Amino acid sequence: MADLEAPQLPRRRGVLPTPVALPPTGVRCRTLARSNILHCSAVALLSFHVIFTYACVHRVLAPPMPSQIAAYPAIACLYIWAPSRRSDKIASAVFLAALALIVVFVSISAGGLPISVMFVANVVAMSTYCAWKLYPIAKPWIQLGIQKLARFLPAPAWQDEEEGLLLPPQLASFRIQDLPREFSYGEVRAMTRDFEAKVGQGGSGQVFRGQLSDGTPVAVKRIATAAGEADDFLREISTVANVHHRSLVRLLGYCLPPRRGNTSSSSSRYLVYPFFENGSLDTWLFDGGEERRRRLTWPARRRAAVDVARALAYLHHECRLQILHLDVKPGNVLLDGDLRAYVSDFGISVSVDPGMSSVDTRGRGTPGYMPPEMLVNAVSAKSDVFSYGMTLLELVGGRRNFEPSSGSGTADASSAAAEAPDLARDFFPCVVREKMARGEVMEVVDAAMAEVDREEVEAVVRVALCCIQRRWDMRPTMLTVVDMLEGRVAADLPPESPMSSSLAHGR
Repeated sequence: MADLEAPQLPRRRGVLPTPVALPPTGVRCRTLARSNILHCSAVALLSFHVIFTYACVHRVLAPPMPSQIAAYPAIACLYIWAPSRRSDKIASAVFLAALALIVVFVSISAGGLPISVMFVANVVAMSTYCAWKLYPIAKPWIQLGIQKLARFLPAPAWQDEEEGLLLPPQLASFRIQDLPREFSYGEVRAMTRDFEAKVGQGGSGQVFRGQLSDGTPVAVKRIATAAGEADDFLREISTVANVHHRSLVRLLGYCLPPRRGNTSSSSSRYLVYPFFENGSLDTWLFDGGEERRRRLTWPARRRAAVDVARALAYLHHECRLQILHLDVKPGNVLLDGDLRAYVSDFGISVSVDPGMSSVDTRGRGTPGYMPPEMLVNAVSAKSDVFSYGMTLLELVGGRRNFEPSSGSGTADASSAAAEAPDLARDFFPCVVREKMARGEVMEVVDAAMAEVDREEVEAVVRVALCCIQRRWDMRPTMLTVVDMLEGRVAADLPPESPMSSSLAHGR
């Protein structure tokens, strides 16, 4: 006779059934089936006996004593006979022995064997047997019935119909944390409370403070772009989303305005970043007064300089496409609670192939930090190097690179406006170069700092002067800048002096 086939579980698209211990095939299947039938029959007969005993007790009738006496060895045989391991059989014997001792003890105490005691003992023994021995036998068939029933139930709301996969409810809203999230305009208005807290004005838009639904503080940048610039905005999002560095501000999300017909009017788009309580570096250097500059110690400033240099080196040399920031300045350097620096504001950044020497661009950068080559709309990675050098000088001096001296008290406004600035006095890079040549570099260091290492200051100033050379091909790469700041490469004073023709154009 051919072997009997084990029952097959129904398969549902996308649902992997839980493996179930189904009866084996062939002779073993028939043997196990007969064993299960005998067990179920014995349990049914003993259950009928318990019910009959209860009916007799309820009607104050004396149940037949022989049936009561026969029930005990029957239950004992049922326990020992059940398919189980040796340890389970020992546990069964111990349980039955304990139950028998309780019955004997109660019988001796009561001067006889009360029917109620025998009834309770039978109920306890049968209930324990069903929970311990019978359920494992019936479990495969119960699971099979449940899975057959599942075919007639509606699919859960969190089923992915396209892929046919069932996800547990806790994964229904799963999202990869490191990827930017698209917010609706309503969510942006809610998180900023209708843009009530403006905290800054960047080169590419306004910045508002907000809070996510989970309480996370965020900074929301509103960027006004023309309708035709949507593709450029999406490319910028893609650029920022694919950079991951400890000293780069991570993009949390973005918001695109809904399309309203074919309008060509300007509309706002939004970028969501983490919020930094300590704000930007420029507020510490220029707007916080001497007390705040004092808190920004020399070790903290030097560490911030290294953080920014590493971030720019990553953008220039470690990304698949070279990324030019094009707006490096203290206002785009954010400080966390430990005064570690993070480069932000990629609103005007561009991606270029590493083999390209320069890129044509317009309207990028901030006056005072732009390199000379930007006058002819040609930029490269060395443009960021120049801006970094200008930022580095402001970090050392605690002042802006260009601060016109006040005229004499008798000069009127028209004569003061017409007077040409004195670069040797007003342009900080020229002042720094002159002081370095005289060995008086400590005179240009921010006086608010209490303790400063002279050798470290000289090294940082030499790096800054190397970065702001007029010719872009004479400037070091950001990888070399990092090596110079960390002492692996010596920084020599460049032969060129910052002159008005090359640097003063951005004031």
